[in-house]
Amino acid sequence: METFYPALSGEFARLLASLAGRRIAIVGHARPDGDCIGSQVALARVLAALGFDVVCVNADPVPRRLQFLAAGMTFLRTDDVVALPDDRVAIFVDCADHARGGERLQLRYPSPVAVVDHHISNIGYGMTNLVDSTSAATCEILAGVFFDNDLPVDAPTAQALYVGILTDTGQFRFNSTSRRCFVLAGELVSRGAQASEAGYQLYERETAGKLRLLQHFLASLRLECGGRVCMGKLSAGIFEQTGTSAEDTEGLVDYARSIDGVDIGALIEEKSDGTVKASLRAKEPVFRVDLVAAKFNGGGHACAAGLNLKFGAGDFPERLIAALAAQIIIVDAIRKS
Repeated sequence: METFYPALSGEFARLLASLAGRRIAIVGHARPDGDCIGSQVALARVLAALGFDVVCVNADPVPRRLQFLAAGMTFLRTDDVVALPDDRVAIFVDCADHARGGERLQLRYPSPVAVVDHHISNIGYGMTNLVDSTSAATCEILAGVFFDNDLPVDAPTAQALYVGILTDTGQFRFNSTSRRCFVLAGELVSRGAQASEAGYQLYERETAGKLRLLQHFLASLRLECGGRVCMGKLSAGIFEQTGTSAEDTEGLVDYARSIDGVDIGALIEEKSDGTVKASLRAKEPVFRVDLVAAKFNGGGHACAAGLNLKFGAGDFPERLIAALAAQIIIVDAIRKS
């Protein structure tokens, strides 16, 4: 088998040696997605197989469609961790910055022993940083370092890693999809990952409420910036109206991006407390929506980024459109030069 991550795999081996005898908490980001839960499950299973006492920690619950990965695993919430003795070291996975796990977990674990991540905006906030922005998913990194170090990857671990790669490549459609993604996915299938089961659990178990939420989002879409930006909104109270939750927003913004001629899709989610969450998706990495999100203290990937505003939305949609328009002007100038 080829070597996937020569430098990171050596770092991971040294990390394992340094963790001998330690109890570990694997922290994922708020509103976890497939790559987050897949990374937590896979890393926890491998560490447990090596004899470590390990738990997974999230500010939010495991989404309904990802619960099949977490069967038999210990997932704790923030309140549970705060109540536990403070003797675990933390590994943050799929968290672009230290605050992505939630402010309380950031305070609880101020110096993570390690960070495993693939976001381009990650500056490295752990004692050991296994960060590679050329990777499509954190699960891609973990799969590679596991195989490079000949670590035990059983069928449930392979399934978790496969799901992370599948979701963060948009079912192997996004620009980040590489040969390495396919090679690793193939090896994971050979280790017991079931592609059909992953597809069913992730994409064929929508609720009627999710479709009502989608209907509301599609009705809100409007074109901006000469048709190159498509923006949609979820108004405060829509979850109660449709019988859904925040996890049901997963994938909605992709509809905005999918329109022919649109370069960037955006979803603005208004919350009842006056705060706002926005998701940005670009068709090409040259648009660097992570830089746009950074203007509002957000971050993420070149093609996928997000942000949260703690204060009232005010004129935020207009400011976001202006920021996206400015980014498009920069890209157009680069292309003409």
